[in-house]
Amino acid sequence: MDRIANQAQGGAVISYRGGTLGSRELVRIQRIVDRQPGARRQDLARAVCHSFGWTRPDGGLAVDSCRLLLLRLDRRGLLRLPPALRRPKRPSSSSELDWLGQLALEPPAVLGLEQPQGPLLVRPIFEQERVGWCAYMQRYHYLGCGQLVGESLRYVALVGEQPVALLGWAAAALHNAPRDRYLGWDAAARARRLPMVVNNTRFLILPWARIEHLASRVLAANVRRLSRDWQQRFGHPVLLAETFVDAARFRGTCYRAANWVHLGQTQGYARRGPSYQHHGAPKLVFVYPLHKRALERLRQPGQPMDAGSKEQTPMLKLDVTKLPLDGKGGLIEVLRGLPDPRQRRGKRYPMFFVMAAAVCAVLSGAQSIVAIAQWVKDQSKPTLRRLGNRRESPPSYSAIRGVLIGVDVAAFDERVGLWLQQHQGRLQEMGLALDGKTSRGSADGDGKPVHLVSAVLHRDGSVLAQHRVPDKTNEIKSVEPLLAGRDIRGAVVTGDAMFTQTEIASHIVQDKQADYVLVVKDNQPTLRQDIEDLHLEVSPP
Repeated sequence: MDRIANQAQGGAVISYRGGTLGSRELVRIQRIVDRQPGARRQDLARAVCHSFGWTRPDGGLAVDSCRLLLLRLDRRGLLRLPPALRRPKRPSSSSELDWLGQLALEPPAVLGLEQPQGPLLVRPIFEQERVGWCAYMQRYHYLGCGQLVGESLRYVALVGEQPVALLGWAAAALHNAPRDRYLGWDAAARARRLPMVVNNTRFLILPWARIEHLASRVLAANVRRLSRDWQQRFGHPVLLAETFVDAARFRGTCYRAANWVHLGQTQGYARRGPSYQHHGAPKLVFVYPLHKRALERLRQPGQPMDAGSKEQTPMLKLDVTKLPLDGKGGLIEVLRGLPDPRQRRGKRYPMFFVMAAAVCAVLSGAQSIVAIAQWVKDQSKPTLRRLGNRRESPPSYSAIRGVLIGVDVAAFDERVGLWLQQHQGRLQEMGLALDGKTSRGSADGDGKPVHLVSAVLHRDGSVLAQHRVPDKTNEIKSVEPLLAGRDIRGAVVTGDAMFTQTEIASHIVQDKQADYVLVVKDNQPTLRQDIEDLHLEVSPP
């Protein structure tokens, strides 16, 4: 312990999360490690995060980042970690490998230039496709599969049902001089804002895909949804995409065609373990803003751009015992009837338990599946038993993710909305607002973005119900299915001019036995003129 403190006092400077760690902090970390001699690195990192209060933007603990910090301290001799626990490698079963998991020993028919076989879709890969993604990348990319560092996402581009391209995104490069000059960053600004930059580390057009302008179209479709996917997965958005192109092999034509900005070249250094070595092969640097105000927000001085925002709020200490969970109308009863998308084999945790735990985690402030899994892992056994867990251990991230990505969203939304309505109080005293919004970045390839119409409580902004507007209709046709099954008798329903329609007003009054306050604007000149002629401006009918 004294050796570690002396080394830190002797000039070792550790930068982490925009600050520095001195001898006192290093001794504190070593004590935490020494108290758990047989623990995994991940568990040690979690304990350190708990002690220092290091959280991610989504409210979860910064476990992955802290684990890398511990390894870095161990390599520099500033920390003594216990020997790594080696797990036996589990062989992949053939059932885990779908079309993306085949090694393409017989490549599919070449896609023609004139007749692409379906629309272009770019989406994140499913967990069972990861083996295949790595296999294809290892076989066809000149750099191989490699390892995606830090927060990362893998994507596949499909034409019809045929994979045509693969992409990998990871944490931004710590040192990128052209980017830092472009943004006007010093070391402190870079430490605060680097999580808002993401690096396109892999981009592979599969050899059988021969479609004109495919690369630039794939890039454009990917960056349209990238920040939204990052928000859902890691609890915070990203504002700038960067990539490095080997100038000896490529010119970056597809990035230029997709309107990426060329900033210059690197100095030809690469990271080798804890240090950087000169390899003499400079890379072209390209960047692409993912938001119209991305550069303004990345360049602003002072505190981190999202300080004080919802995403930066730590998770609350939710007292589960005070929630209406059990009995008639309780959350567990409401969720028991949800259809289970999982196959019978391999179910270790009840569907209602995983969903109830996810609801409680979100009520505590979790903004991503990672944060939900972290919340569940941090709960006591009695708390998890009250939510319906009958096993000794909590569900893992992959178990929770498997349930959440397969759940019937409409059925879940309806049940939770009814549960909230039962326990919110009288709707007559709160009022209900109709609101339509388009989900930014939700368009996949050439598809249309997702448009939702919601019923929102005036008092606290809670979403009582929401309905996806079909592509071939509009918000007007979605009000009736939105309110279906909702008891809103005596409530006042408000809406903007879009909802000022005879059929909506009749449905609210005659079918739902509620009242309405709807806005009249110039989009309905006859109705507005009638109101003025009858002098009803201050006395609505």
